[in-house]
This record gives sequence, structure tokens and C-alpha cells, in this order.
Amino acid sequence: MIRVLLADDHALVRDGLQALLTAGGEIEVVGVAADGVGAVRSAQQLRPDVIVMDVGMPGLGGIDATRRICERDPAAKVLMLSMHGNSEHIHQAFRAGARGYLLKESAGAEVVVAVLAVHAGRRYLSQKITEIAVDHFVLDGSGKGPLDKLSDREREVLKSVVDGHSNAETARLLCLSVKSVEAYRSRLMQKLGIDNLASLVKFAIEHGLTTLE
Repeated sequence: MIRVLLADDHALVRDGLQALLTAGGEIEVVGVAADGVGAVRSAQQLRPDVIVMDVGMPGLGGIDATRRICERDPAAKVLMLSMHGNSEHIHQAFRAGARGYLLKESAGAEVVVAVLAVHAGRRYLSQKITEIAVDHFVLDGSGKGPLDKLSDREREVLKSVVDGHSNAETARLLCLSVKSVEAYRSRLMQKLGIDNLASLVKFAIEHGLTTLE
């Protein structure tokens, strides 16, 4: 029996995925999480065989949650689930340590196959993802995205800011001082060449750090 953790902020999506995964009797859903923090915590507690992780969750997003999980357990097997199939999203997911990337529009037909593949140690990419994107950003390892300029902490601050949190709220969420958040925010905007919040939000959506899901 393959033990799976589901992380998605939409209860209906979690319920649908759970029904699909358990229908064949080979997979057991041992836990669910509604955000990235919960996913990291549940991954540590439950040690599932595969984690199905939504990219666009409130607070700590799926890509940063995957990074934390894989840093603590390099053997962790994460299958990313997203509405977005552009190169940057795929690039960031695999750099974070994901073993597979599945488009939500294809999840009904592919999720069981994807979980089985990732559990077996194979990389899985949704069938609708173009070979060009895979070759450039994943397989040869040479693709570089704009977010590579940022440190992990700067990405976390960026995610919190574009989610609408104030500097004080971001400081509390990330266990930092307000001054540290201000410094990270100033530095990341300088690195990206962005000087206003609207452009920062647009950048984050376009480059896979947050979504409109």
C-alpha cells in the first residue's frame, strides 16, 4: 500500500483526489493539509511515501513547502499539482526537489499513474507539458529563472508580501524582526529591478511563486 499525503487549500479538490487515489486499492491517503506549513508538519509526522502538493496555497506556498520538506528529508517524493504548465513553474518546482509535476486539468486521468511513477523513483511530467519546456528547464539543469537571484528567505518574504501581508504580519509568520523583513523586501526588489508592489505581484504570479488559484 502506497501512503499518500494530500496538500491543497481547496477541500473539494482534496476530496476528489482522495476518491481517485483510493479507488483502486493500491493507495491509502494517510493525511491532508490545507497549506504549506501544515504540509511540512504532516510530512515530518507521517513520513508518507508520496506527497501530492498544490503549488498555489495561502501562506507558505507549495514550492517553498517542498523545498523545506526535501531539505529535511532528501528522500521525500513530492508530486506537484498546479493549474500552470509554463516553464518557470516547472523549473522552480524541480529545483525545490519535486519528483513530478501534474497539471490540475489532467489530474483526473493521470494522478494515480503519476503517484505510482513517483513512488517507483521515476520523474513524472503531465502529458500536456511541452518537451521544449522540459528539456530547457528540467532535464539539462542549465535553465535559469529570475527567481534564482533570490535566496530562500527572500522568496518566502516575497510570497508573504504578494499574498497581502504587511511587514509586521510577514515578520510574525516567518519568525523575523520587522527590520529584517524590510531589509529582505528592499534587497529582493533591488535584485529583481522592481520598484512597486503591483509589479512585484505581477512578477510573482508570472514566475510561479504565487498564483491566482
